[in-house]
Amino acid sequence: MAKEPVQSKLSPSAIRRPLLRWFDREARDLPWRRTRDPYAIWISEIMLQQTRVQAAAPYYERFVRRFPTVVALARARLDSVLKLWEGLGYYCRARNLHKAAQEIVTRFGGQLPETRSELLSLPGIGAYTAGAISSIAFGQREPLVDGNVTRVLCRVFRVRGNPKEAVVQKKLWSLAEELLPAARPGDFNQALMELGSEICLPKNPPCEVCPLRRTCLAKRHGEQNRLPARRRKKPIPCHTVVVGVIERNGRVLIDKRPSDGLLGGLWEFPGGKKQSGESLEEALHREVLEEVGIRIRVGDSIATVDHAYSHFRIRLHAFRCTYASGTPQCLGCDAIKWVRPGDLRRYAFPAANKKIIRALLDARQAGRRGSQ
Repeated sequence: MAKEPVQSKLSPSAIRRPLLRWFDREARDLPWRRTRDPYAIWISEIMLQQTRVQAAAPYYERFVRRFPTVVALARARLDSVLKLWEGLGYYCRARNLHKAAQEIVTRFGGQLPETRSELLSLPGIGAYTAGAISSIAFGQREPLVDGNVTRVLCRVFRVRGNPKEAVVQKKLWSLAEELLPAARPGDFNQALMELGSEICLPKNPPCEVCPLRRTCLAKRHGEQNRLPARRRKKPIPCHTVVVGVIERNGRVLIDKRPSDGLLGGLWEFPGGKKQSGESLEEALHREVLEEVGIRIRVGDSIATVDHAYSHFRIRLHAFRCTYASGTPQCLGCDAIKWVRPGDLRRYAFPAANKKIIRALLDARQAGRRGSQ
């Protein structure tokens, strides 16, 4: 990345020194900070995309225990990787991790590459993640900009433009690079992120304890709650979705979502979005026929689940169904299985489907108790 001068009177050293002193004193004890293994650092950085530290930490520890090396991850079945990732969300991260591990084995001899350009060539690694890995794992002087760093830089340097705009993004990356010290670039990058996570909060930041309070231009002008500039959020759409727990001979039908779509590679109960003018039952008949090619009889409701994704919400209606006719086939999915209800928990399902599984198994258990 070509260097551009910082458009500010602030001295980089006036930011580096107090920030690193603060980080040395206040840095959280996180599991991925106890290792210098580039593989483990890579895993943590992928998990921390779109996920809070507190949520990612237990997943990280389970993941590196199960797959302690790049080779172990590359040799694993994707289903096993997705099952271990279950509940963490944004499953394309897990699929890309698996693909990238295989590429690291075949292209780089099982060693995570050190350079930014080589890291960017791997699935799931963008500019931020490449900067994080190269600086933290390999000590390279590479910048990074994420949401937390954006907030810190916009306030410290009083950047008033919308951070989503390309010209502002370019300025932020230039600032991040100019600030990087020759020594301890990884620690400095982590300190910037830590400051945004713990002190430079989106609303009402506790500026009185910030190590940069004497240099922050936003604080000086009383603009810390107005920066970064925010776009007006669009209304979040809500979709009605229906699924069928289809039973036949003591087993239920599940199918695997297409690998290239939302929640790709996860298992689910057949179904889909309700169209305008359809009843829930009509939508379920149509979706099951289009997805797996069979006809069903729709029975009682099992559960209704409200679930939020990043850009939309769903209300998911699950019905107990029985198989009527037809041969199951993969029309809108990658695989089909008839499984015992008690085995459903062995498969990786989206979070909303897991709530249905819990309701289904609870109902079966209550039925068994009632018959005794």
